[in-house]
Amino acid sequence: MIKFKWFVAFVIVFVGVPVQAQDFQGKAVYQSKTQVNFDFGNRNIPEDRKKEMMERIKKANEKTFVLNFNQTASIYEEEEKLEQPGERGSGRGPRFGGMAGTDGDLYKNIKEQRYLIKNELLGKIFLIDDELEALEWKMGSESKTIGNYTAFKATATKTIKRPNMSAVFRRPGRGEEKEEEAKKEDEFTIKEVEVVAWYTPEIPINQGPGLYWGLPGLILAVNDDITTIVCSEITMNPSEKIEIKAPSKGKKVTQEEYDEISQEKMKEMRENFRNRGGRNGGRPN
Repeated sequence: MIKFKWFVAFVIVFVGVPVQAQDFQGKAVYQSKTQVNFDFGNRNIPEDRKKEMMERIKKANEKTFVLNFNQTASIYEEEEKLEQPGERGSGRGPRFGGMAGTDGDLYKNIKEQRYLIKNELLGKIFLIDDELEALEWKMGSESKTIGNYTAFKATATKTIKRPNMSAVFRRPGRGEEKEEEAKKEDEFTIKEVEVVAWYTPEIPINQGPGLYWGLPGLILAVNDDITTIVCSEITMNPSEKIEIKAPSKGKKVTQEEYDEISQEKMKEMRENFRNRGGRNGGRPN
C-alpha cells in the first residue's frame, strides 16, 4: 500500500468566544487525495495517451473540502476549482464519489445519528437519507502535532464499497468465453480496510471529514487504503456565520437504494461502452 506524505501549511484562526460556548461554530478545510489504479485492459493505447489520461484521473481525485460545524451538526462540501489557462478538461477523469454516493453535499447530525447527501448521478439529483455508521474506534496513546493541535491516534475496521470503473471501461477480448467473463465482473468492489484517524480533544466535538465521526474531538486527519484526508486550516467562530442546514432537494432514497440504482447505471455504462467497441480509446464521456 502506498503511503502519502502530506506537508500542509496549517492555519488556525480564533475569533470571539471559546469552543465550550453553546453557540460556537467552526470551519475546517481538508485536502483529500485518492490513489487510483486504472486498468487499461487490452486496448492498444499509446503510452503518451495513457500518461495523459492518468494525470487527468489523478487531478480529478485531488480535492479540497470545507467542513462547517457546530456542536450537533455539520455540512461537508467540495470546494470548486477553477480550471487554469491551458488546462484541457483536467477535471474530467473518472471520479468515483458520484457512483458511490459520497461526492455531493454531506450533512451529518450527530445528535440524531443521521446523514443526508445531495448527490447528482448522471444528470439526476438524489437525496440519500440514512443512519450514520458507528465505527468501533480503538483509542491509542500515540499522539502527534497537527498545526497547533495535539492529535491522538484511533483505528477502526470499515467495510468500504467502491465502483470498479476498470470493469466498466475494460474492452473484452475476442471470443465468447472472454466476453462472458468480462460481463460477470462486479461493478463494485467491497472490502474491509483499516481506517487510521487523528483527532484533537482541544475541539471537543464528534465531527470529522466525510462520513467519519464518533471520536472525542474533531478529526483532523484520516486515511484508508487509498484515500488520505488532512486538515489544513481551522477557523473557530468565524465572523461570517454559515447556516448548517440539511439539503432537501432531490429524490429521497436510502443508501442501499442508491447503491442499487448506481449499480444499474454502471451496467448501462458498461454495455454502452462495449457496444461502441471502445471507440473512444478508453476515455469515459
